[in-house]
Amino acid sequence: MTALGPRHKLAAMKVACASCSTQNRLPAARLHERARCAACKAPLLPVSKPIAVTSPEDFDELVRDSKAPVLVDFWAAWCGPCRAVAPELEKLAAERSGSAVVAKVDTEAQPELSARFGIRSIPTLVLFRSGREANRISGAMSASAMASQLGI
Repeated sequence: MTALGPRHKLAAMKVACASCSTQNRLPAARLHERARCAACKAPLLPVSKPIAVTSPEDFDELVRDSKAPVLVDFWAAWCGPCRAVAPELEKLAAERSGSAVVAKVDTEAQPELSARFGIRSIPTLVLFRSGREANRISGAMSASAMASQLGI
């Protein structure tokens, strides 16, 4: 039973443990709290790597419930610039750990999210604050250029 009633089940993000790489399920609303890996008991938070969004429900929960700004990378595996941006996003996630959450949406696996946000080119990075889109940029660039243009 949750605070929202017995039938409402919170979706859970999959967060990889930095120590043992075990995937742990964690509700987006708890991304600002303390959490430990189920396998090795190492701290999971703050999240220092991009989180893969696996469903529209996970996306909605993350954007709605995160206390920190959420930067979402809309990407695809076949996209060369997307592959070039990936290490820069890793760097940005590590640098902004605790103050922002970086997430990735595979546009091939989640076309409904791409359509909902009018994604026409990839990579497109969308910054959400308090559940609303605050800024957006497209194209490959460095972590520092992303942070500067998005204001994070």
